[in-house]
Amino acid sequence: MTNKKFPATEAQRASGDWNPFWDLLEEMDRDYREAFLAFRSVPIKQGPLPQKTKEFIFIAINAATTHLWAPGVWRHIRNALHEGATQEEILEVIQLTSIIGIHSLTLGVPILQEEVKEYEKSN
Repeated sequence: MTNKKFPATEAQRASGDWNPFWDLLEEMDRDYREAFLAFRSVPIKQGPLPQKTKEFIFIAINAATTHLWAPGVWRHIRNALHEGATQEEILEVIQLTSIIGIHSLTLGVPILQEEVKEYEKSN
């Protein structure tokens, strides 16, 4: 390992938003990890959206069935509250995000029904 400075990595660690997977990525390719963390920080640091709105989006991303990152949900709910969000607003974000999961039901339930029918026929 080199003594090369990694500003995006250091900033990410300091923010408390650290995914342990990034430690593994460090072992494999530190430069890639640094580039990735720098890239993902751009909309966080700048842009026209109010910080509260960004926190709502982060809650949705972290709570989505395709991501499910509980530490991120905790952190961004806390951040949203500090930005003036209400419990009702945050609950609505979570409720809207849960719509993504409905596809699991619309796909899985008919398959389950069909398989149960087939199972019952064979027994």
